[in-house]
Amino acid sequence: MTDIRVIRVLFSCGGTGGHIYPAVSIARAIQSKLPNVEILFVGANGKMEMQKVPNEGFEIKGLTIAGFQRGFNWNSISKNLLLPFKLIFSFFQTFWILYKFRPDVAIGTGGYASGPTLKMAQWMDIPTFIQEQNALPGYTNRILGQKAKAIFVSFDQMEAYFSNKNIFNFGNAIREDFSCDLKSKSEALQYFNFDQNKKTVFITGGSLGARPINQALSNQLNLLIENNIQVIWQCGANYLEQYKVYESPLVKVFGFIENIHMAYAAADIIVTRAGGAIFEMFVIGKPIIVLPSPYVAEDHQTVNAKALENQKAAIMIKDQEANEKLVSTIISLLHNAELQLEMQQKLKSLAKPNAASQIAEYVISFLNNKNTDNGRY
Repeated sequence: MTDIRVIRVLFSCGGTGGHIYPAVSIARAIQSKLPNVEILFVGANGKMEMQKVPNEGFEIKGLTIAGFQRGFNWNSISKNLLLPFKLIFSFFQTFWILYKFRPDVAIGTGGYASGPTLKMAQWMDIPTFIQEQNALPGYTNRILGQKAKAIFVSFDQMEAYFSNKNIFNFGNAIREDFSCDLKSKSEALQYFNFDQNKKTVFITGGSLGARPINQALSNQLNLLIENNIQVIWQCGANYLEQYKVYESPLVKVFGFIENIHMAYAAADIIVTRAGGAIFEMFVIGKPIIVLPSPYVAEDHQTVNAKALENQKAAIMIKDQEANEKLVSTIISLLHNAELQLEMQQKLKSLAKPNAASQIAEYVISFLNNKNTDNGRY
């Protein structure tokens, strides 16, 4: 063949790194296997994907869409009153994007833009795929899953939520470069200018930061310092000015850590939310303390956290318990080598580092079969 048809793949994701980076990982896996592929992302204007996706080398189009605002203040109420109009307008935007790009498939990994994008793709008879990271799928994905060609999940027994028979547990597609051996740990500690012989904890509230974690840590940070524990603290860009004052030789404070694998490698234990980042913990195999956010849709992070706690792969602390338990639990875990080892072994047994590649291979196989069936390519 002299002419190779260009294959176009559209991704929709956003809101948090837990939605963005799986999409980026799958996109890169598809790129590596299909030299004749064009990729376009769709996100929500004003959200972090509009910056992060271009930084990863992909083009992105933005929709005028937002999620439901929780709370009863005037700001939340006024935004919710505008939500139906924004949703309708986003469908028109999505139609135009799909009409111009003409994707062969559309893949959604979650976020405000994912719902209207995949629903419009289904109305336009474009094959869709869903990648669901959580143990409790959101309502939107459950609806979209009815007409998706396949659903890629990260937990077992997801048939309870999806009527679709094509459900595959390939695991969550994580970012590259999450191998943390002893040599890289030494290099990572040097990167943060930390002592090689002291215990280190990495504390993060996710890409946006988490106020309950930040407050609990700042309230009792002195106890970690008194115990000679080194702290890598990703507090979130919006909180950086407030918490940067706590920086010291033992405490490094960041809004967002671009070289996140360095923080993972340097840490003996990790404190995190229970979103998409927990799947990176499986590959890394470092003991984790999870504080599920109660503010996400349908409280799905609590379901994620309980699933890990039940398997003795993590220690769960609720937000309302953070002030009382977080720092003391960090200190206790750092001094319990036996429990750390048990958690490490369990986490590594859950790891599925080839998720992005397996998802890419399934999508490409679908495209190849479609090519054979209808002769379009």
